[in-house]
Amino acid sequence: MMSDSRFEFVTHDASASEHIAAPSYSYWRSVSRQFFGKKLTVFLLIVIVLLSLIALIQPALSGYDPMISPNINNPEMRFLGISFQYPYGTDGVGSSVWDVVWAGTRTSLLVGFIVTGVNTFIGVLVGAIWGFSKAIDKVMLEIYNIISSVPYILIVTVLLYAFGRGFWQLVLAMCLTGWLGTAYFIRTQVMIIRDREYNLASKCLGTPTLRLVTRNILPYLLSVVMTSVSLEIPAAISTEVTLSFLGIGLNVSIPSLGRMINQYSNYFNGYPHLFWAPVLTLAVVTVSLYVIGQALADASDPRTHM
Repeated sequence: MMSDSRFEFVTHDASASEHIAAPSYSYWRSVSRQFFGKKLTVFLLIVIVLLSLIALIQPALSGYDPMISPNINNPEMRFLGISFQYPYGTDGVGSSVWDVVWAGTRTSLLVGFIVTGVNTFIGVLVGAIWGFSKAIDKVMLEIYNIISSVPYILIVTVLLYAFGRGFWQLVLAMCLTGWLGTAYFIRTQVMIIRDREYNLASKCLGTPTLRLVTRNILPYLLSVVMTSVSLEIPAAISTEVTLSFLGIGLNVSIPSLGRMINQYSNYFNGYPHLFWAPVLTLAVVTVSLYVIGQALADASDPRTHM
């Protein structure tokens, strides 16, 4: 006779059907794992943090004053070579190029981040409503077609001549129409997903349009927004540098990488390191920000999570 010890009674557990066998999932933990899992991204993030800290701290520690230093014009300090005291040497008026570069980098970073923040906030909000409302779409399309037919840098130049040259005047000129490109990009993405079943169901249940946009649509577009930001920051910095290089961006009292490139290009033949110092700094900043932004955009896409 077979022993009963080989068998055991199975009891019914009603809560067993609620047990989730799959591992727990956290969106932001997955984003962090994807983002920090790339060594190049982590390295560039460290680089851009260090550059930003130096740009914020160095001008204050050195006592460099853009209103006074360029007017000293000490002949004994002009065009000194690279040394421990002057890592980038000195320029034609005796100012330390090291101090001038970081003061200009601080200006470019501030312009880039402020303009990107304002343009992204307005562009995402307007673009989401624009793409969801067919009545608004007709009006906004006409506005976009008119403004986008004029080069952006030309619009900013005209606005600067109207507002005057200064830091906040430049930010305002770059933000007045700069958000339109982001808004149109978001509008296109919203139109792709606005008529999906869960959005139609929410609309039939009487959910307000603003709630549909903020709860059903924008969270889905997080990776798209990060892609837009990764392109906007380097573009804003490049626009500021271009305008300052042309002499129409910031006034002479505000140091800028573009103004440095313009000024030091005159010394390229005899003192090329003066020209390359702001150029290489600009290249490192813009490339690092672009790569970091693209990595964050990829990491924020749920389809890349395993």
